[in-house]
Parts: sequence; C-alpha cells; structure tokens
Amino acid sequence: MSRRTVAMTLTAALTILLTAVPMPAAHADGQHAQHDHHAASDGIGEPGDAARVTRTIDVDMHDAMRFTPATITVKRGETIRFNVKNSGRVRHEMMLGTVSALREHAEMMRKMPQMEHAEPNAVTVDPGKRGEFVWHFTQAGEVPFACLEPGHFEAGMVGTIRVRADAGSIGGG
Repeated sequence: MSRRTVAMTLTAALTILLTAVPMPAAHADGQHAQHDHHAASDGIGEPGDAARVTRTIDVDMHDAMRFTPATITVKRGETIRFNVKNSGRVRHEMMLGTVSALREHAEMMRKMPQMEHAEPNAVTVDPGKRGEFVWHFTQAGEVPFACLEPGHFEAGMVGTIRVRADAGSIGGG
C-alpha cells in the first residue's frame, strides 16, 4: 500500500472510532459535550459574564417548530441571560450563529442526531425543562438563532436578534 492509502485508511478508522465513542449525556441540564464553532469570531458577540447580565429574556420553544418570541431586540453592549423553556414534547435547542454556521451545524445534526455539544452560544433543553445561557452582544446588526435538532431548522424553527447600536426601543418581541 502507498503511504497515502495507509494515511487515508488510518484517518477513516480514527474518524469511525471517534464518532462511535459515546459522549456523556449532559443535555438534561441544557449542556452538551464540546465541539468548537468559534462563535465570537463570527461577529455574533461573545460569551457573557453572568455577573454582568443587564437583563433576562425568556424564550419558549415548542413543537410547532417555533420560538416565542422569534424576534428579539437588544442593545449593542448588553449582556443577556436567555432563560429558555421547552414547552414541547421533544428536545429543542436555541443556538446563536451566522446563517452559514447554523446551516452547517444543522447538517451535522442530521448526520449525527445524538451528537452532544456544549457551546456558550447555545442551550439544549429536554421536554418540559428549562435551560439558560449568557451572551454579550458586541456589534450592531442581526444575529440569527435556530433549533438544530434534526429537521427543526428545516421546519422553520429560527429567529433573529436585532442588535441596535443606539439606545432606542428595546424589547423581547
């Protein structure tokens, strides 16, 4: 065998081995084992310091594949605690990201529906439970969010956070 064939075979075997190893199930409290998406470098903000929360926004996720509210307005510089409730009967998540990052992650979730991850820009919540995360909005603009459980993104379970540069009207909807 050539070196390239051996390297490709070893890479494939390692990939299979790593994806076959079960990750600890920690999503019941809204956390997942980590895989990296560098959310802060995407211009959507950065993980927030819970001691610096400026306000809390409640978000409800339900089996109609919708978030309530689906549009949220914040001010640049705010640190928001998202208090996320799953009022449905299936697991949902709320993840902030760019449209391309959300699409990429949704595709991964379709291929590996039991994938576990813990990222500061997301929370996964089992039916009837609550979870939270804290996010600091550093730039004005729009920050998309979505549920990336298999099929949910495609069904329209998406929303937008409008980050205002000024101190204009701020609200949860």
